[in-house]
Amino acid sequence: MKEVTQMQTRYEYGGDEFIFVQLSEAMSLEANFKGIAITRKLKEANLEGVYDICPSNASYMVRFDPDVIPPEELMARLQQIEREMEGLDDITITSRLVDVPVYFNDPWTHEALMRFRDRHQDPDSTDLEYSAKINGYDSSEAFIEAITSAPFLVSMIGFVPGLPWCFQMVPREKQIEVPKYVRPRTFTPERAFGFGGAFSVIYPVQGAGGYQLYGIAPAPIYQKDQTLFDFQESIVFPKQGDIFRYRSIGAEEYQAIREQVEDGSFVYHKKEIQFTPGEVLADLEGFAERALRRLYHD
Repeated sequence: MKEVTQMQTRYEYGGDEFIFVQLSEAMSLEANFKGIAITRKLKEANLEGVYDICPSNASYMVRFDPDVIPPEELMARLQQIEREMEGLDDITITSRLVDVPVYFNDPWTHEALMRFRDRHQDPDSTDLEYSAKINGYDSSEAFIEAITSAPFLVSMIGFVPGLPWCFQMVPREKQIEVPKYVRPRTFTPERAFGFGGAFSVIYPVQGAGGYQLYGIAPAPIYQKDQTLFDFQESIVFPKQGDIFRYRSIGAEEYQAIREQVEDGSFVYHKKEIQFTPGEVLADLEGFAERALRRLYHD
């Protein structure tokens, strides 16, 4: 079933050096695909005076020098690019399919979440048990299967450096949604896998946090030292437009991957893919099946 979302773009100036563009009031794959296409086109244009392009879930922001490019000129150019992107069927997005192992119900995030039950909606359950229940699943295992059975689009990078916000590529009626903690934790382990609203995340570093915690990733998504192959060009691995498939692993594989990370031999399993937003929106489940087949079998 094709996902249909009413979108009306709002353009606003943010002081002297910023333009903010809201493509939709609600996050949707359609809005995010459009934002990816527009911001990539803007980057390719390499306009003099444009310093930063910051894409988000359903919006983007541009920082520019008004002494180099007049604000009204840049505004007009952004509107022109949007008009050129109207037909989602005509846009081709090149992306990466990435296998992202996750150790669900691991001892480290379990210890962390149990320390903060007084800040949770349901102090008598774990985050997995609570999330499974409010989403209509009979067990934590069935809930994990729902997470791992369909891929996620990396819709934006942010909050803290390298953190990927990921939106599952399933019909809206199958979207998993959970609230954040009533009060945030003061501790979250590095590489913890969590969920808040309709977004999954991997915490790049240890810190505070309020998302429900389900597990931990053995491989980093942020590496300051850039010793691993996947971090040679950037300290941040995820890119907006990536498609992550979270794969459930056990303690033995978790430890094996940690050893590869430590000795510098770990490389993410990934494949390049090209698609049009139109083909994805027309058949989300079919696209997910084809994407996973390409990742593991092609």
